Amino acid sequence: MTQIPIQKETIDRIAAANKIQNPGKASIREMRKMIQDVEKETGVRFVKMEMGIPGLPAPQVGVQAQIEALKSGVASIYPEIYGTADFKREAARFVKNFLDIDVTPECCVPTVGSMQAGFASFLTLTRYDAKKTKVLFIDPGFPVQKQQCRVLGIPMKTFDVYEYRGDKLRDKLEEELRDGDVACLIYSSPNNPAWFCFTEHELQIIGEMANKYGVVVLEDDAYFLMDFRKDYSVPGKAPFQPTVAKYTDRYVLMISGSKSFSYAGERIAMMICSPTLFNMECPDLARYYSQTQLGRALIFGTLYCLSSGTAHSVQYAMAAMLKGANDGTFNFVKDIREYGEKAGIMKKLFTDNGFYIVYDKDMGEDIGDGFYFTFCYPGFGGVELLNELIRYGVSAIALDITGSHKQGIRACVALVQRDQFPDLKVRLEQFHKDHPVKA
Repeated sequence: MTQIPIQKETIDRIAAANKIQNPGKASIREMRKMIQDVEKETGVRFVKMEMGIPGLPAPQVGVQAQIEALKSGVASIYPEIYGTADFKREAARFVKNFLDIDVTPECCVPTVGSMQAGFASFLTLTRYDAKKTKVLFIDPGFPVQKQQCRVLGIPMKTFDVYEYRGDKLRDKLEEELRDGDVACLIYSSPNNPAWFCFTEHELQIIGEMANKYGVVVLEDDAYFLMDFRKDYSVPGKAPFQPTVAKYTDRYVLMISGSKSFSYAGERIAMMICSPTLFNMECPDLARYYSQTQLGRALIFGTLYCLSSGTAHSVQYAMAAMLKGANDGTFNFVKDIREYGEKAGIMKKLFTDNGFYIVYDKDMGEDIGDGFYFTFCYPGFGGVELLNELIRYGVSAIALDITGSHKQGIRACVALVQRDQFPDLKVRLEQFHKDHPVKA
């Protein structure tokens, strides 16, 4: 603790060595690399909250299935681009059991994480209709998805939804979609970074407006069943996690294996296409693909070009975890409740020391405790605050890079260990002492 606060000159020098002009504006991965270098030089163990990396052990049911698959020889065989039979069958059962929607196994495709599912969806969906070339981001959101669109040269539209909750959302979507040039829209719920969740009514509005303007909805379910205010963990029994799939027949669900299943390192996700979208004939796809059926163009055109499929062994791991969840023998939600418990403790450490929660309400209800929370400090903007907190051995990302119009910081609780809570408490107390809040 004698090294806190770290000298600003040290931070600036290491940032410059990493080609970072302003750490507060750095991307998630840039921040992670810079902080690793600061730790190495100073010996300070940082409270790392910048990256949404799961902090729980991978479930043994998945690990064992993957080991057995490797022992059986699958590493020597190319995986089928559309996925193994077990994976597809269990994925279809899974969305029925936990979302109460019906899809065929054909419409369930493994991807190399939701990152690949998003990249492939942006690439394909902005080509299925020559008149529709844009992606609408319902922000705040995951910054890298916009980076994907920039890399692909796809034009974007964005708005911060926090001021347009409830019925206000309809008029805002009307404004954004009326030109008819949006191919797809994307959001996350629970939201990254704000952790609010869309209500059934809001999802119905999104579905109805998408139907009206012929827009495909991409639902990023990276934090599947992680709104711990309700218990969605019992397969086949209400309540089910709310989804736009109830209100439109043109959707793609991206269900990550990283957070809910703590399987981030093996890069696995489920891309669930609605049957209507999967089978839709789109003549404009012939400009780029040999197939004009959207689902086949997505799989045999885009995904084939990106990775020639998802690794064999991890599909067996995911299939085993999904089967356990479907059969009721593996309650994956029980373990990940740890994130909510840590968030509650950490939020109080911040608010006890002069900080305040930025996104604090969810349609009038207190925001849930989960994977992320947002905070700020009086007199600071988000970038400025982050630059100062780094000197106290605390790292995160500024809300500026998420599309949020609010000033503040996004904190991820996953990598913060409980044995770091005393350090965090002392550092926040020191920060508060060094930056007294004027009455």
